[in-house]
Order: sequence, then structure tokens, then C-alpha cells
Amino acid sequence: MFNLSELHSIMEKWQDILRLRDWDLKLELVEKPWRKTGDVKIDLADKTAIVLINNVNPKVENIEEVIIHELLHIKLWGMDQMIEDLLHCVYGTDESDPKLDFANTQFMHMLEQTTQDLAKAFRDLGAEDKSVSYGRIQPEADGEWKNSHEA
Repeated sequence: MFNLSELHSIMEKWQDILRLRDWDLKLELVEKPWRKTGDVKIDLADKTAIVLINNVNPKVENIEEVIIHELLHIKLWGMDQMIEDLLHCVYGTDESDPKLDFANTQFMHMLEQTTQDLAKAFRDLGAEDKSVSYGRIQPEADGEWKNSHEA
């Protein structure tokens, strides 16, 4: 589906733009059905990361935007970890505590929304592919349309 060398070129371009050149990055294609389009695993102390890209059933069509998004997670990782530690200081570490669950859920939603907003801004400023991906919500819209005509 995706060409690994093209994805490497995209990642290297954005690694420079986002000032992540001092990081050792690895790109891996996930070759089985997966619920995500992309993810990143980060070792902040060693400044290494592995960017994972869904090569079977991606939900987002603009893969350059996905790579930008995952690289932005690297950029924001230190702040992400600091806030998670702060939440544990305030609410404890009991995962069943509804207060911790609420705070953590709200933080994760805001982190993802902010990361995606930044990824879209960078996409619009410098990506080769500036198209908007509707892949995550298109099936829902298609189902709505189909259901309304069947009724």
C-alpha cells in the first residue's frame, strides 16, 4: 500500500522542519489490521522513537499529515509526561479513581486535539498533499445516507 522509501523521505523532511534532527527515528509499517493509522513509541532519555504506520487499513488518507502528527507527539512528549506526572501527584495512581480517570481523559482529548490542529496547520503550510482526510467519519456519513434511503 505505502512505499516505505517515500514515507522515509516525508519523515526526514518533517524531522528537519520540526527541529527533530537530533532524534534517531525509525519508521515501521504495521502489516496487519489495526485500529490506528499511526502511532509513535518514544524514549525521551535516549532521544529515539519508532513511528508506526498502518499499511493495511489506515483510517486517514493523507499519510503526510499522519507522519507530521506523530512527529509532533515527539515534540510535545516532555510536556505530555510532565502533565501525566502532575495528574498522578494531584489524583494519585489508582486507575479506578473516577477523578483521575476524568482528568486523564480530558488531558488526552486536549493533547490529541492540539496535536491534530498543529498537524493540520503544518500540512497547510508545507505538505505536498494538502487534502483533508475524512476517513474516520466517512463510513458514519455513508451509513447515515444509506439508512435514510432505506427507511
